Amino acid sequence: MGSKSSQFYVTSLIIGRFLEFQLENLSSCCNWKTVISHQKAHVAEGATWGGATWKGQSRPSRVSHPEWAAVDVGVGSVVMLEIAKGAKEFNIPIIRANRELVASENGGLHYPSVLVFNPQWDTKTEKSAKQTFAKRFKYPSSSTIKRPQDDEDIAFMTIPELGYLIKTKQITSVELTKIFLRRLKRYNVVLEAVVTYTEELAYKQAEEADNLLSRGVYLGPLHGIPYGLKDIISVPQYKTTWGSTTFKSQILDIEAWVYKRLKSAGAVLVAKLVTGSLAYDDIWFGGRTRNPWNIEEFSTGSSAGPAASTSAGMVPFAIGSETSGSISFPAARCGVTALRPTFGTIGRTGVMSISESLDKLGPFCRSASDCAIILDSIRGKDPNDMSSRDIPFEDPFLVDITKLRVGYLEDAEMEVVHVLEAKGVEMVPFELNYTVDSVQGILNFTMDVDMLAHFDQWQRSGYDNEYEAQDQWPTELGRARLIPAVDYVQAQRARGRLIREVEQSFNNVDAFIGNATDWEKVCMGNLVGLPLIVVPTGFKNISNSISSYNNIRRRTTVATGIYAPPQKDHIALALAIAYQSVTNHHSQRPPIDDLGPHDKLHIPKSPSPP
Repeated sequence: MGSKSSQFYVTSLIIGRFLEFQLENLSSCCNWKTVISHQKAHVAEGATWGGATWKGQSRPSRVSHPEWAAVDVGVGSVVMLEIAKGAKEFNIPIIRANRELVASENGGLHYPSVLVFNPQWDTKTEKSAKQTFAKRFKYPSSSTIKRPQDDEDIAFMTIPELGYLIKTKQITSVELTKIFLRRLKRYNVVLEAVVTYTEELAYKQAEEADNLLSRGVYLGPLHGIPYGLKDIISVPQYKTTWGSTTFKSQILDIEAWVYKRLKSAGAVLVAKLVTGSLAYDDIWFGGRTRNPWNIEEFSTGSSAGPAASTSAGMVPFAIGSETSGSISFPAARCGVTALRPTFGTIGRTGVMSISESLDKLGPFCRSASDCAIILDSIRGKDPNDMSSRDIPFEDPFLVDITKLRVGYLEDAEMEVVHVLEAKGVEMVPFELNYTVDSVQGILNFTMDVDMLAHFDQWQRSGYDNEYEAQDQWPTELGRARLIPAVDYVQAQRARGRLIREVEQSFNNVDAFIGNATDWEKVCMGNLVGLPLIVVPTGFKNISNSISSYNNIRRRTTVATGIYAPPQKDHIALALAIAYQSVTNHHSQRPPIDDLGPHDKLHIPKSPSPP
């Protein structure tokens, strides 16, 4: 069969199967949304959105008229043809590439799928397999810190510094909470980074932290420290909007696992921060989040609020998430340090799900040391998340970096290479070698199909019509419906092959340094589950910008990534800590008060302390 006829056959097969088995009563439908709605009685009936629960019902009946002629000419057929065109241009090349990689031999003896079934029923009784997990990190001391006079200086202190002020009663948690709530309200006018202020809860938690300390009870480095959560993380009695118009009034009676961990550590939740709509990019139902270093541009996403708020000193730290770049992109854009940990490090109960095999939670912080402290506080087995694990990390503050061999890619920031080399690290040129050439497609297949499973009812009900950016999830989920199940599994087998080949690349290095936002590496890193820490490394001047007026200090941030093998997060953290110990890029403050003559945005004056 020739190339064109083969392509026509595959396209016809996909469309035919889709029409035959997925659509019902096609001849009576006049548009795409009506077509999709006829599945309600058959698939995912009674499902809830976001991957929380599902109830599979009867399978769809066979359609008696699958012919194209049954589709009325109009909007519905145009949309269908657009999806068919997308399937032909995007799906088919990935399908072919994956089949060549892993399906050229029969019997399934090679390249098993990375989808793993956990047969354990009572996960709540699971105990840690490693006693070493109980050992917590030894944090750096801040015993010489004195409380600054200026609240601005307090807002940009590190977690150990703020923790020392609280522990020594130089400041109370209530005072600190007031400072950060004022900053959140002041700068959110410009940055559009906050969805909900949790003010009542924050003061209650702050008062409790102060009361505990007055009785001699100190919970650790996060005792009384304010923070923010990305608004895909549920907190009872407060809205969890997922950034979406559809869900902007949603209140979930679920206490997310990561919120429980932070609450038990004594941290104080001051705000639910912006996620791009349904965890995609930086556009949400209330606007679009801006970059504090240059308010003429946006933050990227989808952890837009955590990145922008941490960068602007609106919170000391925040928790975001990543499926495919949602930590690395906004961290690099907004000039903050952020950690994408090994997959499975942090439990995800109560968190909106895109893909169970890709989703990860991680901290946005002032420094790598802060990231290590947050990781230590929230890591561990979540009894309701089968992918979470007790990973026995070594202490990043005790790693002897002079015993490490670290590679650097051509796109690595060389200042990092030179600094680490001067610190005694063996630095060597490095290349990632793998033969899987469909990495980006594998990630999209995995993410889009999984996302569609979690938001199937949302799409079939037509709510994607009101989605904030029509070229994002609506387009991708429409295309995902045309991915055959067998080729989804083949993609997971190809992913397994990628994992083995990347593992071989690490044979001669303990970590490597490279661009944190290169799309190929973003896809590869998330598919393999590699930990990554994003590190600010400098700034560039902006050309053709209003920043040229009145010496406005707006700049473009520069960052790099430090990658380590799975479960070696401590190595990436140790290298980042070493780099930041002799540089100050991470401690710079963005010029969000420094407006130009053409700015239409207005930042209100900071209110007087109550």
